[in-house]
Amino acid sequence: MHDGSTRLPKPILILSDGTGETGEKMVRAALQQFRGHLVHVRTYADITRPEQLSGWFRMAGQQQAAVVTTLVDSEMRSYAAELSKEHGVAHLDLIQDLLGVLASYLEQQPRGVPGLLHTADESYFRRIEAVEFTVKADDGKEPRMLDKAEIILVGVSRTSKTPLSTYLAHKGYKVGNVPIVLEHPFPAQLDTTDQRRVFALTIDAEALQAIRIARMRAMGMARRMNYSDMHYILAELEYADDLFRRHREWPVIDVTGKAVEETAATILGILYDRGLARTDADASF
Repeated sequence: MHDGSTRLPKPILILSDGTGETGEKMVRAALQQFRGHLVHVRTYADITRPEQLSGWFRMAGQQQAAVVTTLVDSEMRSYAAELSKEHGVAHLDLIQDLLGVLASYLEQQPRGVPGLLHTADESYFRRIEAVEFTVKADDGKEPRMLDKAEIILVGVSRTSKTPLSTYLAHKGYKVGNVPIVLEHPFPAQLDTTDQRRVFALTIDAEALQAIRIARMRAMGMARRMNYSDMHYILAELEYADDLFRRHREWPVIDVTGKAVEETAATILGILYDRGLARTDADASF
């Protein structure tokens, strides 16, 4: 038997000329502020023609649904506003106010081209390729890949080699990194690569010890070997310094207390000065 107190979910339609992911995330984030309401969110992508828009608003009117749009084309946004009135539909335009504020602030009119955020252009694929390369070449796992790396990072454990590599990879650079371990031989490929692309990372001994102790605690590891022992750390840093002194062409960068972004900026600045920076790299970070 039907319970008269049963409530049906309230529908919300998200209409986008792109993927609709951004609009859906914003709606679902806002819905977290409302409890006790059943809501059915449906996202419809690639809405680029007026007849598509008209059809969805007509359905929204029939279902008493709310409509949220993320449309960059000004004519489509105006048409959506008209349709919401025509069909008596609650409508929110997530793009209108944002574009207006940015146009005023930047003193430039928006391009109005749908789907730019997810455009799979050459630079996008370049970054994907760079990330895949960097993951494979992380922590010296594939020394043979160093010859193809555009940036090579060398340093003892916990000098931010991996996060720095990942950050640079997202800018479009193929990055390899080589760990320095006391009395362990360096890969032969390190001497056959373009030495102008190798960067040495160093750090203050006390800061390094604190980082290693915190790392071991986070991993639930007891003190093992000499990893966090100060005498071992000093010996390891001296071992690294000896390597750096034998390769004067490697810039030595002290990462003590520095954010990854700051160290990356230093590296990219040196590459630029050496004429080795990529002209198609992402500079938006």
